[in-house]
Amino acid sequence: MELTRRTFLKISGATAAGTVLGGLGINLFKPKDVYAQPFKIKYGKETTTICPYCGVGCSLIVTAKDGKVINTEGDPDHPINQGSLCTKGAALYQIANNPRRLAKVQYRAPYANEWKDVSWDWAFTHIAKKIKETRDKYWVTKDENGNVVNRIEAIAALGGAALDNEECYLYSKMSRSLGIVYLEHQARI
Repeated sequence: MELTRRTFLKISGATAAGTVLGGLGINLFKPKDVYAQPFKIKYGKETTTICPYCGVGCSLIVTAKDGKVINTEGDPDHPINQGSLCTKGAALYQIANNPRRLAKVQYRAPYANEWKDVSWDWAFTHIAKKIKETRDKYWVTKDENGNVVNRIEAIAALGGAALDNEECYLYSKMSRSLGIVYLEHQARI
């Protein structure tokens, strides 16, 4: 057999690959026994939800077990995304299972330098009190032409992409009942 440069490189490459595989403990001539593992989502509860990112409204199937999210995937039965997800939607699992995720309500008073932990009850009461104060202070009954308008121009409302149609309807009705005229949605911005 004539030893050419090409033949030498083929034999050298095959020898090097065999040495590396043998050194890693991989034996191609004696296969290992393999056992199927049960899916970790087998005993979880599946719930559908909407992705919270852009305004497209892709549907997700979230699997939870013992109060913890164990899997997220696109919903193949949803007409918008038909099971596909963008990279942000596919990585949504990391939001629920992130040790750096804020798990408490925090409040920073005006001109304060640090945040303090507060309860949900305190936060809701404080927000409601601020809305009431602002609404009472800046309420407009009539415009400059004398027309009755009954509105508040000092408060704006911004809806999010995670809201479905029914939630958007209720959010809009609540905002309009407060007299808010600056009502916007994340998908339009």
